[in-house]
Amino acid sequence: MSNNRSGVFFGGMMLGATIGALTGLLIAPRTGRETRQLLKKSADALPDLAEDLSTSVQIQADRLSANALRNWDETLDRLRDAIAAGIDASQRESRVLKRQNLGDVQSAASRKVENLDPIVQHLDS
Repeated sequence: MSNNRSGVFFGGMMLGATIGALTGLLIAPRTGRETRQLLKKSADALPDLAEDLSTSVQIQADRLSANALRNWDETLDRLRDAIAAGIDASQRESRVLKRQNLGDVQSAASRKVENLDPIVQHLDS
């Protein structure tokens, strides 16, 4: 975030300096010839200024892009880890439930056998 703010600040500073310089040239008590020469020098410097500003914006865009990509990769890794943990927990819980169901079935079968024991004993006698 601070990289983005510094790029905006730098761009604003350059624009403000250019506007301030042009305003100062137009208001300054110089002859028309001197003012035209200063304006020509300033106009000649504008392409360099624009190139510097463009380079600064490109650098900031590259940084933002790299940060976004890194954040995306980190988020994707955390998401994969969370999904894997969820799958593991689900499988563990499924095994626990199967064991409980098997125990319940065995208990029910045991109770039925116990209930049949008196009947079997009565038939045997």
